[in-house]
Amino acid sequence: MQRIWLECIGVELEPPFPRMSWDEATLRFGSDRPDLRFGLEIQDVTGETRGSEFGVFANAPCVRYLAVAREFSRSEVQALEAQAKSWGAKGLAYLVFRADGEVSSPIAKFLGDDLLERWRDPGQTLLFVADEPRLAAKVLGLLRLQLGRELDLIDETQWRFLWVVDMAAAEFDDETGTWHAAHHPFTRPTDESIEIFKTDPGAARAVAYDLVGNGLELAGGSFRIHEPELQQQVFENLGIGPEEQQEKFGFLLDALAMGAPPHGGIASGIDRLLMALLSEPRIRDTQAFPKNQVGFDYMTGAPIELTKEQLDELGLAVTVETDSSAG
Repeated sequence: MQRIWLECIGVELEPPFPRMSWDEATLRFGSDRPDLRFGLEIQDVTGETRGSEFGVFANAPCVRYLAVAREFSRSEVQALEAQAKSWGAKGLAYLVFRADGEVSSPIAKFLGDDLLERWRDPGQTLLFVADEPRLAAKVLGLLRLQLGRELDLIDETQWRFLWVVDMAAAEFDDETGTWHAAHHPFTRPTDESIEIFKTDPGAARAVAYDLVGNGLELAGGSFRIHEPELQQQVFENLGIGPEEQQEKFGFLLDALAMGAPPHGGIASGIDRLLMALLSEPRIRDTQAFPKNQVGFDYMTGAPIELTKEQLDELGLAVTVETDSSAG
């Protein structure tokens, strides 16, 4: 990467790149691909607000905020709240510390003088999200990037690289009520997480890593599971029973049982690298054969209608559903 950046755009990177855990990245920046070219880091005040008379803060799973060195007007805060709600937030609480010492906020009277004095910084606005940690990170992370652009906080001449490591191994699907692999079910849990993964998949971390530059994921990789017993345990935790394991992944489990060495790697997409090097805002502008909004490829004319012979060869059939209620 150092050589590519130097030879292609004349930028001297300084390896080794710093490492940051996935947990730290999502807590401080609300993203697993943080842009380090500007500050505006997320602050967690869950503990501090537990005794607050403001019930939203006192009872929320977590309370986090961004401190912006600017006095926002009511209409500006309302616009930011509308944006936050579009990302899933229930609301966006705020405190505006005016330069004259006044505090502008409908929640200030419920917070108490101790908290207000602890946070007081004239000319500053605090923007709060009180919700589940995952949602708070998402909303504040997106808000951080929006404010970084709108307030011209980002130094476009800089390139800041880092490794994001110890990624989450599993995520809970609220719709299905089950766990699923954060990346894929073949990623190896860290040594410290192997036992945890059996009882608390959400706390487990994986030997997975991304190379991030200016908020863009430029390469990603992981170490794979090489022990058949561990692979079976991971399948079991994800709700895949022994019969289904053998039916769908028997070939893999058999191969691992023969003896596989520890193995892993990393990969980078050429179109993503070009997007970064050319400062293109959309990846489709650096793809050789981009598709349009409905998935049509102008170069190859895909997708096309398959012939009966092609469908038969693949064991497929096309059925057309009709609306029986149309009469």
